[in-house]
Amino acid sequence: MIGSRAQLEATAVHLPERWVSLSEREKWIDASSDSFTCPKGMVSRLSGVRGVHLAGSHEQASDLAVHAARKALADSGTPPDRIDLLIFAASSQDMIEPATGHIVADKLGLSCPVFDVKNACNSVLNAIEVCQAFMQGAGPYRKILIACGETPSRAVRLSVPDATAFARTFPSYGFSDAGAALLFSSNKAAENSPGVLGCRFAADSGAWPCATLLHGGSVSLGEPNDEHRYFRMDSTRMRDSMHILVPRVFTLLADLGLAAEDLAFVGMHQVTAADSQYLCDAGLGVRAQQLISTLPDHGNVAAASLPLQLTQAIAGGRAHPGDLVALLGMAAGSSAGLVVLRL
Repeated sequence: MIGSRAQLEATAVHLPERWVSLSEREKWIDASSDSFTCPKGMVSRLSGVRGVHLAGSHEQASDLAVHAARKALADSGTPPDRIDLLIFAASSQDMIEPATGHIVADKLGLSCPVFDVKNACNSVLNAIEVCQAFMQGAGPYRKILIACGETPSRAVRLSVPDATAFARTFPSYGFSDAGAALLFSSNKAAENSPGVLGCRFAADSGAWPCATLLHGGSVSLGEPNDEHRYFRMDSTRMRDSMHILVPRVFTLLADLGLAAEDLAFVGMHQVTAADSQYLCDAGLGVRAQQLISTLPDHGNVAAASLPLQLTQAIAGGRAHPGDLVALLGMAAGSSAGLVVLRL
């Protein structure tokens, strides 16, 4: 029986000031490519993205995470020395070693233990699952800070040799940079008390080749190739995998005695505008009014996507203390996850 829950104290997001339209990014493709010309307006029309945020050339994933973490600490009135554990959760990282969490902790002036959680765009959701697991018992971590820094725009291919390469890299043209932070504290579990009610994840690991970025791993270090620098995706295979996995994780609602209509807000990872439509048409009971679309103006910010939507839902009065919310993640690998919590 659960004695404690991980209660959300604060959530914050940092978006780089530089914002670039997708039409501008199309011009960059044309300028960088020898013979390929990007069909005008196609990227924005098919993805639903109008523009993206780009971190400065001197900014790392850790810097974006630090900006957001400072906001969360300030908003909650939490001094750095009150943090018992820092989890850096993102698909991006500053370097292979050490864990980016150490770099974030140093910049924040923290002296607590740290580690990284990495599962592509589900990294933050998995970090929440870790928080809940740690706080269910009488462990040493009573305040956990999840920090996320995403710089996927650096994996976007601008020099395109042909239409085949363009199709493989197309999903990355909506990539956008952002930082996010979630602060959790241990709270006694009771009926209607705030905190994480449950988490459920499912994987289709045989689909891992359909979305890859080889740069920085042992593959690219052993076989240096300029192609490894760019994100590549088989969109059809990934979509088919998600359509299998999403209904599986949504069974969590019934197990908790809930239905989609009980949720004030449903956040979902957004890659294209079609993702939201799929969720509403999937027979899961989710309605368009429960969603917030961040994709058009902010692009695909990877694992920072769900914190961004949750922050907007709270700030915009779409989710209030005591409300039930759900966060649906979908990620390369492939995996899907659902976290349900009461604010």
